[in-house]
Amino acid sequence: MHESIECAESGLYTRPPYRLAREESEHPVLLVCEHASRFIPDALNDLGLDETASQEHIAWDIGALALAERLSETLGATLLSANYSRLLIDLNRPLHVPDSIPAQSEIYQVPGNHALDEATREYRQQRLFHPFHERLQALIDQRLAANRPVRVVGIHSFTPVFYGQPRALEAGVLFGEAKEYAQHIVDGLGRHSLRAAGNQPYKINPLTDMTVPVHGDGRGLDSVLIEVRNDQLRSPEAVRTWSAYLAPLL
Repeated sequence: MHESIECAESGLYTRPPYRLAREESEHPVLLVCEHASRFIPDALNDLGLDETASQEHIAWDIGALALAERLSETLGATLLSANYSRLLIDLNRPLHVPDSIPAQSEIYQVPGNHALDEATREYRQQRLFHPFHERLQALIDQRLAANRPVRVVGIHSFTPVFYGQPRALEAGVLFGEAKEYAQHIVDGLGRHSLRAAGNQPYKINPLTDMTVPVHGDGRGLDSVLIEVRNDQLRSPEAVRTWSAYLAPLL
């Protein structure tokens, strides 16, 4: 149990930091959705963002949770998903990097994250960040202790336009050590005539990423992040289609 820290945000994080579905699954894939939610406690006034910005991709990965839940249902696989916005603290960033708690995200300033005191930063870490990663580590530990295979798969989405530049790519598979596994997924998507590529539109960096370097590569497990362009995930039908593409490849 973490110690209680008194700060301006004490008592605000009353909902659980994560949701866990199909915990007892025997499927080797462990699904992770670190940017599943845009929820920010009302008292924080959306961290000073206007309504449009607070619903945009800077606050969450649009469509990622719906896709992760559909894949979890299709595969019968365990899913660990975040219950708070990435703007409060990014679960796929090490604590030491500047965008762990971003003061700016793409073109948007995040006023509520400006000049945070150390107690508030530590409170968010203890209430939101550490419980998520400790639960993920425990899920992996349990499976490895039972000599079961484990593949860690993060489900993300990316915006069609970034800093004003359109992106033609429809899906990316980000990887560090798991090149063969990632290429298998890229090739499978290519067979559906989808524009997919490895380590695009981002690359895994062990200094600035968490899920793949720490919980995957760091433990000798196949691990990838799946990135789907979020205009491809805007309807239940589209989510079902992408789940059908991905499920057999994971």
